[in-house]
Amino acid sequence: MTAVTAGAETNTKRSFSEVWFITIGHALTHWYPATFYVLAPVIGNELGLSYPQIASITAAQALAGAVSNIPGGIIVDSIGRKGLLMALSLAWVGVPYMIMATASAYWMLLACAVIIGIGNTIWHPTAIPTLAQRFPERKGLVVSIHGMGGNVGDAVAPLVAGTLLGGLTLGSFALNFGFTWRQVMLINVIPGAAVAALIFWQLGKLNLVSKNKAVDPGTRLHDTLAGFWELRKNTTLVMLSVSSAFRSATQGSLMVFVPLYLANTMNYSPAVTGAVMMALQVAGFIAAPIAGSMSDSVGRRSIMMSSMVMTAVVLLFMIFAGGTPLFVFFVACLGFFLFAIRAVLQAWTLDSVPKNLGGSAIGLLFGVQAIGSAIGLLICGWIAEHYSLLHTFYFMAFTIVLANMFVFIIPHNGKPAKA
Repeated sequence: MTAVTAGAETNTKRSFSEVWFITIGHALTHWYPATFYVLAPVIGNELGLSYPQIASITAAQALAGAVSNIPGGIIVDSIGRKGLLMALSLAWVGVPYMIMATASAYWMLLACAVIIGIGNTIWHPTAIPTLAQRFPERKGLVVSIHGMGGNVGDAVAPLVAGTLLGGLTLGSFALNFGFTWRQVMLINVIPGAAVAALIFWQLGKLNLVSKNKAVDPGTRLHDTLAGFWELRKNTTLVMLSVSSAFRSATQGSLMVFVPLYLANTMNYSPAVTGAVMMALQVAGFIAAPIAGSMSDSVGRRSIMMSSMVMTAVVLLFMIFAGGTPLFVFFVACLGFFLFAIRAVLQAWTLDSVPKNLGGSAIGLLFGVQAIGSAIGLLICGWIAEHYSLLHTFYFMAFTIVLANMFVFIIPHNGKPAKA
């Protein structure tokens, strides 16, 4: 009895250490894009890019992800070697950003963005279902911890990039590095490459397996394809995916146009812009485990709907506070509500599908939301070019309201509301 108990405790400890390794890897996948958000205003000024062109770089990455997410999810479910696939995804991330640092033309930035979008495809359909299967009773919590890793990458990278680009002033203390955006992009690859090597080594050793098998063999490709085809009949999954597309139109546009507004309209330095973007993510970091844990007990629907309503309200406050320090305050508040529901949405998606199709479902979810993000970015680029940067936030408020409407109409009998 004692031996059995000790074995169970050891397995639990080992399993949760895997949660932290996977979470660190997730932080890395967000580090590079978050660096680009802060550098985008400087890159745009140097290369003479318009707002639609700046937006289209991130949109190209999203569209590449949309095209490759669904086949990526099917491949994940078929292969089953989760540790190897996550390591492969991490290894893919840094190289295009090194090429970006040498770019002198718009088309080179677009090409690199497409490569990045494809590389990031494998991570989420692999990591999220793996965590959910390891902790079925704490699905919302572990998926939210994984989401916190993304928040950390999104939070720390802008601050580091902004400081390297513009320096740091604290009272009478001033530190000026004087790096160019190209140098900053290369410098940011160094810690990312080091962490990638560490994660590659650690994930390669992880035994991410099913309960009764020594090796995770995956599912036969034919069976996976047949199961994926049946997912189209899953009303909950379809509604969640459409809702996520509108939500991603809000989130993706915010990540690009908040830095542009801070830099070009409010004339904030890169360091201050990076600090504001960090505040946005720190708020999400705090909110994610709270929302994920609550959704395990009170239900996914209520958490998502209340968070989306508050996101729309805060966006409207941002518009009214435009050009004032209150705008920065509301940006931080926005992060608390917007990022709180990311893990809840993913956990609800996994609730609604068979366990052996978790990768396919997450691939579908991320593919559809990438389409929403790309369309939102292109529309906001057009709005900013023809009206103003502040007008883009009206569109973002509208898309988050639409996202909430689709959550509202999901049938209650579709395996959804409770974990």
